[in-house]
Amino acid sequence: MIRVAIANDTIIALEALRRVIATDPSYELIWTAKNGAEAVQQCQQDRPDLLLMDLLMPDVSGVEATRQIMQRSPCGILIVTASVRRNTAKVFEAMGYGALDVVRTPTLNSTLSPVSGSGLGSAQGALPAAAQPLLAKMATVAKFLGKSTRQTSVRSPLSSSTVSSVKAPLIAMGASTGGPKAIANVLSRLPADFNSAIVVVQHIDQQFAEGLADWLNQQTPLRVKLANSGAQPEVGTVLVAKARQHLAMQPDGQLAYVPATSASDYYYPSVDVFFQSLAEHWPRRGKAILLTGMGRDGAAGLGRLRAAGWETIAESEETCVVYGMPRAAIEQGAACRVLPLEKIADAIAYGL
Repeated sequence: MIRVAIANDTIIALEALRRVIATDPSYELIWTAKNGAEAVQQCQQDRPDLLLMDLLMPDVSGVEATRQIMQRSPCGILIVTASVRRNTAKVFEAMGYGALDVVRTPTLNSTLSPVSGSGLGSAQGALPAAAQPLLAKMATVAKFLGKSTRQTSVRSPLSSSTVSSVKAPLIAMGASTGGPKAIANVLSRLPADFNSAIVVVQHIDQQFAEGLADWLNQQTPLRVKLANSGAQPEVGTVLVAKARQHLAMQPDGQLAYVPATSASDYYYPSVDVFFQSLAEHWPRRGKAILLTGMGRDGAAGLGRLRAAGWETIAESEETCVVYGMPRAAIEQGAACRVLPLEKIADAIAYGL
């Protein structure tokens, strides 16, 4: 059983979330909070496995509540809000403090069909497509936390083929929990005339990837844009993976999104898939960085790149929001160097 809590000051949104939770017996709703301060206090008294956190609440916002909770009584936090586009910076600030992901709040009218005479409707009514994104994100976060639900997801394999002749210098960067803020920290420290291409793989849903690229574009002198299929890494440009598929390097030096095929995969996009594709198809040795994140994604791929002669760097525990992915890489000997966040940019740009 996965213990779930809700922090939301809007009655109709709270009811919609209650109904979605009630459709899956894997979840147990343990408490609700009407603002961030109450959520912080409740987490200290009865810590949930998963907290559905609104962004904009009175007194203490979802961003500040996320920061305090991850310091005092950390748990899985999923930002659930109707205001993603209007508050992109707040979304990624919350993710920087440790929120695992973000999803739009399902509307009450589209969440469950009302039952005659029930007022607000039956919690066990038919579940429409509008509620599926929330359930899918909850299932993904549950898997990060080592829990299981009735939801499943899939993985893509790498195909083997010949090596490309592309010669551009390349920096590959992977991150998950706390990643947006960490990525922004690194990119902001790079010079405007940086002479390498950069590709970033951050665990994030496709519908928020554009907002992440736009937000990162404001944090760095480099150009940041989404990585489209067919694109090639460009010197001085940061390409950000975008889709609910996996970004992979192809033999011709172009990027492509490969479909997921295995029920064991719940990282989208996968850092391992991208790193391993570089080991197979990118002939020039580059630098690969694994930043903060829950789980083990990227550790195996970083090891493949180190074996192929790349310089591999893992973020040190002292600056990680969640010391999961870097620790897994360090434990299996995949990292040439272990550095705090503030020193990674110098290592990338100047080899320090």
